[in-house]
Amino acid sequence: MLFRSLLTACIPVTILLTACNTSTSKNENKPDPLVTNRDTTVNPAQDFFHYADGGWFKAHPIPSSEKSNGIFRTIQDTINDQVRRICEEASKANDATGSNKQKIGDFFASGMDTVTIEKAGITPLEKELTAIDSISSVNSVIAAIAHLHTIGANPLFSFYITQDDKISDKYAILFGQGGIGLGVRDYYFDNDERTKNIRDEYVKHIQKMLRLSGTDSSTAGADASNIMKLETELAAHSRKLADLRDPEKNYNKMPVAQFNKLTPAVNWNNVLPLLGIKNGDTVIVGQPEFYTALNNTLKKFSLNDWKAYMRWNLIDAYASYLNKAIDDENFYFNATILNGIKERKPRWKTVVENTNGYLGELIGQVYVKEYLPEGTKDKLVEIGNNIRNVFADHIKKLDWMSDSTKTKALYKLSKIVMKVGYPDKWKDMSKLTIDRSSYAQNVMRVNQWFYNYMISKWGKPVDRGEWTMMPQTYNAYYNPSNNEIVVPACNIIVPGFEGRLPDDAVLYGIIGGSTFGHEITHGFDDQGSQYDDKGNLRNWWTKEDREKFLAKTKLIVEQFSNYVMLDSLHINGDATQGENIADLGGVVMGYEAFKKTSQYKNNEVIAGLTPDQRYFLAYGYAWMVNATPESVARQIRVDVHSPAQYRVNGPLSNIPEFYKTFNVKPGDAMYRADSLRVVIW
Repeated sequence: MLFRSLLTACIPVTILLTACNTSTSKNENKPDPLVTNRDTTVNPAQDFFHYADGGWFKAHPIPSSEKSNGIFRTIQDTINDQVRRICEEASKANDATGSNKQKIGDFFASGMDTVTIEKAGITPLEKELTAIDSISSVNSVIAAIAHLHTIGANPLFSFYITQDDKISDKYAILFGQGGIGLGVRDYYFDNDERTKNIRDEYVKHIQKMLRLSGTDSSTAGADASNIMKLETELAAHSRKLADLRDPEKNYNKMPVAQFNKLTPAVNWNNVLPLLGIKNGDTVIVGQPEFYTALNNTLKKFSLNDWKAYMRWNLIDAYASYLNKAIDDENFYFNATILNGIKERKPRWKTVVENTNGYLGELIGQVYVKEYLPEGTKDKLVEIGNNIRNVFADHIKKLDWMSDSTKTKALYKLSKIVMKVGYPDKWKDMSKLTIDRSSYAQNVMRVNQWFYNYMISKWGKPVDRGEWTMMPQTYNAYYNPSNNEIVVPACNIIVPGFEGRLPDDAVLYGIIGGSTFGHEITHGFDDQGSQYDDKGNLRNWWTKEDREKFLAKTKLIVEQFSNYVMLDSLHINGDATQGENIADLGGVVMGYEAFKKTSQYKNNEVIAGLTPDQRYFLAYGYAWMVNATPESVARQIRVDVHSPAQYRVNGPLSNIPEFYKTFNVKPGDAMYRADSLRVVIW
């Protein structure tokens, strides 16, 4: 799935969203965010991102408890207040055992009960830790690792039940690389000072966490060193982030018997039942070379090393839900070292976010009834259809694509399913048990529920109606296997326009461009373009057209690879190309759809800004994010999205209308020569 990096949720409004025009007379006494967010000391032709958003950044520094601040953080604080209200009311309601509100209330209450959490210490994991300690053979190691996957830890490899890329109507068993705590291989091998420091801190962190979980000091030190060696061995045979973007190269379907040949030390016929899979005779192996190396790694490290590695994986997975000493050490490494966060959030905020994260399906049902404004779905569908229509117009006018490929592209576009608002059917979580006895045990039970839910898909028809986001989540995604975009209801909301309706420039800059336009373009980016209208990985291009397309994507890779953050870190143009293509397509399609509105046609000036100025400023507002240097550095390492600054400056520097609107000329930092400007869709 291809996600936008909007990691937040929406705020409520009390208006019915039925129209898109706002007159200056209605709003002349209300501040306009597009005006007040600006830093007019910055030349927009030099750095549009800081021109559009820098005024807000100056007035709102990053809180010491956060890794970033901006439009999403502001909204998240509001949604936290809403969900807190839902959680607190549920915790006091004494609803029937098994009801949604009982589960929400008890999960929240268990997280707020720090006295019980502190008293319990590591005991919520005692059963699992004892099982790890009792391991006596390599076969037992694999069995224990399989079990850890069922409760939310993910050691050694990755495992999913997911749609078969080439037969999208069927579910497949997918095995991929994994098992490295730092997430991507580069952390284990790059030798710049920033990365070396993180490696050093990581080993210290593992040692402290093992010590806090009951391992003696000398053993914890040796175990931490060996765990780092083990993970480095796994990382050495892991593909880089950019290499994971090629769906063909990461699709290696084979009988289980052939999979066994990659790993003679592991009989996957025995492992699959431990993972909950019955009658699994075929698997997709994402990275076969990883499993060949895994076989050697199993033999290279001692049984005690594997026990320590599994103990570490379990503690790491549950550290946030355990006693203060473990939780604090977990915060220090993951928040402070990796993301530059200096202090903790209030306890209630963390527990609210965790409750929403684990029980969002249940909270979403309450949220839809109590907070979602009427008319949301209709307005989102209207904007989405307008974006789809202009996308079709663009395809028809492309000068680089043949008629035969255009016909197939238009057909795929017409078949994109737009899921908006909230699911028609909610997941049935009635068998999930939640009580107030243990926060960590509640988390484990939810992890087990979601794992079992995933496993239950095996052998059944694909449910194309499923959602993987909640209505209270301000985010969106394109799923190539379903040829669908999913846009939760919150995407209708624009902060700063509470109690009034944003004008079309704002709606199409944010909802049209950075949401619908972005997600639809994902169907035609470097990855999505390899899937057909039914969601199957199948080439529908002529050879010549594909070569022309790849030449254009190469230009956007080169463009973003030349952007430098924090003095020396280049954006990974290969790894981020899909999101960069989607950002460019999104802002172009949003603009074209906006041009069809009466606001644009009538050249309506609002708050002293022309329609064009408002549209591009609204797009800048969509990515108004100021982040700590540490989190930016980590994003460049592990994320397929470019930092916010270049999600704005990058695509806009390819758009002629932007140049005209803000007088961009040769020599300006935003200027790119005609021969370098990227035009794809």
